[in-house]
Amino acid sequence: MQASRKSIKPLPYILIFPTAVFVALFTAWPVLLSIYQSFFRQRMNIAKFREPTFVGWGNYVDLFTDPYFIEVIKNTLSYILGTVPFSIILGFLFALLVNRKVRGIGFFRLAFFHPMVLPMVSAATIWLFFFTPDYGLFNSTLRFLGYTGPENWTGNPNLALLSVVIVAIWKNSGYYMVFYLAGLQNLPSDVYEAAALDGANGWQTLWRITFPLLRRTTLFITIIAFIDSFRTVDHIFVLTSGGPSRSSTVLLFELWLERFEYQDIGASAAITVIFVVILLAFTVTNFITSDRREA
Repeated sequence: MQASRKSIKPLPYILIFPTAVFVALFTAWPVLLSIYQSFFRQRMNIAKFREPTFVGWGNYVDLFTDPYFIEVIKNTLSYILGTVPFSIILGFLFALLVNRKVRGIGFFRLAFFHPMVLPMVSAATIWLFFFTPDYGLFNSTLRFLGYTGPENWTGNPNLALLSVVIVAIWKNSGYYMVFYLAGLQNLPSDVYEAAALDGANGWQTLWRITFPLLRRTTLFITIIAFIDSFRTVDHIFVLTSGGPSRSSTVLLFELWLERFEYQDIGASAAITVIFVVILLAFTVTNFITSDRREA
C-alpha cells in the first residue's frame, strides 16, 4: 500500500513570503546588478563614458593595479585588526564585570551599553571634542602628564586611522557585552559547582569552562563585528573625511567616493562585488571551522 502523499501546508510559505520578497529586492537583486555592472565602464560625470562599455575584468584590474586602492585595502585591514579583536575582548571583560548580583549593577550595565545607543555621528562628534588640538581631553591629559606629543589627532596621517579605531571600539564594545552577558547568564551553574569542588581556580574556570561554552556566542559576535567593521563609516565622515592624504580611507568610504563623488558606476560595482566576496568567504569559513571543532 502506497503511503499517502503529505499535503503541502501553505502557512509557512505565506509567513516567509514578505521576508523573501524583501531579501530578493534589496539584497539579491542589487548584488546581481552590481556583478553585471562591474564588467562595464561607465562614468556619469564624463560625457563620452556615460553609456556603459563592456570591459570584462577591466575594472578589477584597474583597482588592483592602483597603488591608492592597495593603500585603501591596507587601511581597511588595519581598521579591522584594530577594532574587531579589541572590541570583542573589551565586550567580554565588561560582561564579566557586570555579571554580578550586587546592588546598582544595572547602572554599570547601562553605562557600558550607553555608547551603542548613540548614533555613530553623535559619538564621533563627541570624540571630535576629545581630539581637538588645543583644548581636547587627550591633549590636555598629555600636557598634564608633561608630554606635548602630536597635537592634531585627526589631522596627523599617522594618527588619523587610530582616532577612527578608538571611536569604533568605544562605540561597539558595550553592544558585544550584551551578547556575552546573555551567554554568561545562561551557562549551567552545576558545571561551575563541580569545577569548584575539583579545586579549579578562577583562571582555570575561565579558560577551560567559560570560553568553550561561549564558543557559539564568540563566533556570532566575531561575524557581526567583522561585518560592522566593513559597513561603519559615519564617524570617518565626521572625524577625518578619509584624510589626511587619504590615510583613513577604508573600503566602504572608497565605495562612496567612487559612486557619488567620482560617479564611476563600474568601479563602484566592482568594489561592491569585492565586499560581498570577502564577507561571504569570512562567514562561511567561520561556520565551517566551528562545525569541525565541534565534530
